[in-house]
Amino acid sequence: MQAKLTDIGVAPQARPGDALRAQPWGSRRDALAGLLALLPATALPGLAVAQPSPADPPKRERLVLAGPPATVSYPLIHMVESGALSNLAKQVEFRRWTNPDQLRALALEGGADFIAMPTNVAANLYNRGVPLQLVNVSVWGILWLVSRNPALKTLADLRGEEIAVPFRADMPDIVFTFLAERQGLDPRRDFRIRYSPTPLDAMQLLIMRRVDHALLAEPVVSMALRKTRSFPISVVAPELHRSVDLQQEWGRVLKTQPRIPQAGMVVLGNARQDQALVTRLEAAYVAASRWCAGSPLACGEQVAKHLDMLTPQAVADSIEFLPAHYATAAQARPELETFLRLLLEKQPAMVGGKTPDAAFYGLHP
Repeated sequence: MQAKLTDIGVAPQARPGDALRAQPWGSRRDALAGLLALLPATALPGLAVAQPSPADPPKRERLVLAGPPATVSYPLIHMVESGALSNLAKQVEFRRWTNPDQLRALALEGGADFIAMPTNVAANLYNRGVPLQLVNVSVWGILWLVSRNPALKTLADLRGEEIAVPFRADMPDIVFTFLAERQGLDPRRDFRIRYSPTPLDAMQLLIMRRVDHALLAEPVVSMALRKTRSFPISVVAPELHRSVDLQQEWGRVLKTQPRIPQAGMVVLGNARQDQALVTRLEAAYVAASRWCAGSPLACGEQVAKHLDMLTPQAVADSIEFLPAHYATAAQARPELETFLRLLLEKQPAMVGGKTPDAAFYGLHP
């Protein structure tokens, strides 16, 4: 099998944490790997990744996976690097997308068979008639406030402070605003919000001491912490800390699990009709997620070869803080619908004006 990665842009986004954070890194990592290890037996019974079986679909000439420079793409890169899909296609290719235009082109022009993307974008494309189906939700929150003050733990602790926020009126901004309002805070009055075009711009504002706090997502969080602790940037940059974990705030404010269904994988076009292919891809993704959780630095080395703005250490750090949760589309539906309704209320266009129907989740009405 010939495996390659094709660049169609470059620039990151993405990341999270939950109750596992109270444990030391080794046990957190082991717990995440252990949870994922159960999935093939529970969510995907009887599947053996990369092992020929009578259920294998006919071998394709080419299979294209695509994703952003973010945590949701780590397993996809490992799937290509490890040859996990060699039984499914002669050539497996990974394409990275880095902006909405590239993603839309891939989805609308049939440029990929499977694409990793934010859940709200998947809902939006589906509601606009793009033939796709959600396969899983693998990233359950990657949002943090990074701060020069290590004592800040809730949004109320930042009252009166200036905060850099990327992507005005996009998902991170809406989640931040919602959580603040649910705590009786008015984001326009209680904070000084400084919007930036991208997460990297917000990170630069922190590093250059122009703001003391920024709303960031993994792996940008880990990149910022690594950069400010390494020479020569450490000479001029402030000491930064993970302060408010928005996943914990979500769980605390809504009295639910501390996780947000932010990203997953969709299958597009004719590939949706090949259930054997979809099942095998899902199993391979689960296995790759398990491997990355158990071997974060090795995963980082693979990812950094193809996402050159990342270092292996930053990738490993970002894996450490991923919530230990994974769900098929059907399993994720209740929590995802709650999340999409929130976005629908704040910015209807973000989800295409309505919540998707059962077919979006691969279910019959």
